[in-house]
Amino acid sequence: MIQIKPFVFNSFQVNTFVLYDDSKECIIIDPACYALEEYNELYKFIGDNGLMPKYIANTHGHVDHLLGVKTVSEHYNIPFKVHEDDFFLLETAVQSGLIFGFNINENPVADEILKEGEIIKFGNSELELFHVPGHSPGSIVFYSKEGAFVVVGDVLFKSSIGRTDLPGGNYEDLISGIRSKLLTLPPETIVLSGHGPHTTIKNEHDTNPFLT
Repeated sequence: MIQIKPFVFNSFQVNTFVLYDDSKECIIIDPACYALEEYNELYKFIGDNGLMPKYIANTHGHVDHLLGVKTVSEHYNIPFKVHEDDFFLLETAVQSGLIFGFNINENPVADEILKEGEIIKFGNSELELFHVPGHSPGSIVFYSKEGAFVVVGDVLFKSSIGRTDLPGGNYEDLISGIRSKLLTLPPETIVLSGHGPHTTIKNEHDTNPFLT
């Protein structure tokens, strides 16, 4: 069974997730560390639990979710995966960081591409990928049927949705993707968002003002 350790990093309060199972292999979703103590918090948890990072997988390419990618990938010598439609966001990470007060030395470069319908694996576990553009063109969500959870990045929040006024955003695409790929999941599925508290598919189906 997949276990999930959440962290909240940087001034944008990004939710970073470490997913692991009994094999001790783990993956890191959206490593958003910026301050030294944030890196140390992540490394300490992984070390204290004897985990073996296999790769980094990002829900999307906005700079607040990218801050720790290069350093963490180099620290563990693991590949970085993201959807190719967000490559343009990686290429402007340094510039975007400066706008928001973040000093990024170098733009991250993807080692592998995440794709719609792909099954990614670590240890004894697997996650199914759904491409849900609208917040960013390459937004990806990670679904575990066995674990009854979905990591959605900034696609869906408790009682809200991701903003669509950033480059490549599209409100109609986002709503369509949420309805067709997320609200069709079992109602009890836990939704782990890129910012803020978790929720459930049922709660968002019944009460989210953007979806009711």
